[in-house]
Amino acid sequence: MSWTIQDVSRTTGVTSRTLRHYDAIGLLPASFVGPGGIRHYDDDALVRLQRILLLKDLGLGLAAIGEVVDGDGDVVAHLRTHLELLEVERAALDRRIGAVRRTIEAREGEEPMTSDMFDGFDHTQYQDEVSERWGSETYAASDRWWRGLTPAEQAAFKARVAQLSADWIAAARDGEAPDGERARELSARHIAWLTATPGTPAAAGDPEQTRAYVLGLAEMYVADPRFARNYAADDVPDGAAFVRDALTAHVASGALGG
Repeated sequence: MSWTIQDVSRTTGVTSRTLRHYDAIGLLPASFVGPGGIRHYDDDALVRLQRILLLKDLGLGLAAIGEVVDGDGDVVAHLRTHLELLEVERAALDRRIGAVRRTIEAREGEEPMTSDMFDGFDHTQYQDEVSERWGSETYAASDRWWRGLTPAEQAAFKARVAQLSADWIAAARDGEAPDGERARELSARHIAWLTATPGTPAAAGDPEQTRAYVLGLAEMYVADPRFARNYAADDVPDGAAFVRDALTAHVASGALGG
């Protein structure tokens, strides 16, 4: 069973020219070439194309996409991760939809606007919390770094964060222990992300400051619904609590040194 390049193009909306380009650079080789030079794609190639399109939607470039789809591992497991990423993205979109609906209702009812109308729209929504806890310069430095990134770099960063959130949710769904090996690996990745982000207290490299910052964030993830929903799904409503407990256990283990 195979699809011709015309079939794939008609079904997916990806042009034949793009498919030929993907073939030429080794990103999506045709499964075989039939009479008349017509490219054909089997089921494995179609799954690979789906993964390519998902990663492209996350803002990754073709070179980075190639590294991901060529990596070793269970394809179904990778697809489950893509599904988690889509669910995180859907949750963010649902927040924006809800905000716009509330704005419409407020305008129709001649009610005053509230900050809820901007829920889910911009990373600066956390400015007050960050400034109050860690100082206005912390927020300003992080904001300068973010605005200095190119759109592609911002997309790659968002994809990394979304992947981390999806992996946290998956671990919580699987009933992992907060002090287990999987939780320790996720905690290390989480802290590496924080320390690599300019402007955060963790980026300064001071172990004591990093410990206090991580523990403060861990509590905030649970206390503030805006943070909590980043680690929750319909079947994992308490994901943020798992993240908090895992980060707390990781810090208590002495993994940060100092």
